[in-house]
Amino acid sequence: GSVETVEQRVEHLVKVRDLQDETGGFRAFIPWSFQSEGTHLPNVKRASGFDYLRTVAISRLMLDNIRNIQASWLTQGPKIGQIALQYGVNDMGSTVIEENVVTAQGAVFMLPLHEIERLIEDAGFHPARRHTRYEILAG
Repeated sequence: GSVETVEQRVEHLVKVRDLQDETGGFRAFIPWSFQSEGTHLPNVKRASGFDYLRTVAISRLMLDNIRNIQASWLTQGPKIGQIALQYGVNDMGSTVIEENVVTAQGAVFMLPLHEIERLIEDAGFHPARRHTRYEILAG
């Protein structure tokens, strides 16, 4: 989200849901908050953690046809990413070796695998590894 209203966000989610109904092409949905650093919109107010979590919960309810909702801990930080598991997220994303999109906008969160697993376990869930097609890997 950046400068759109809540109503416009809901409209965007409806469009995503409708497109998924038509194509079945989305494997996941990742609600990313707008990162204003390094843009031509540096004074745009950043979404709060509460606003992000509300968007995650609404995404889970509205996008019932998209199996995976991924936490954006790269933009929100690891603790909000962890809380997002209780708001409908079922994927913490991947470990990041090199990430250039959000880091160019000022987000600097990086986590090793064991820390991502700890966050998931501390939230009451069991971590699992998957590949890019979102199928769980054995082991």
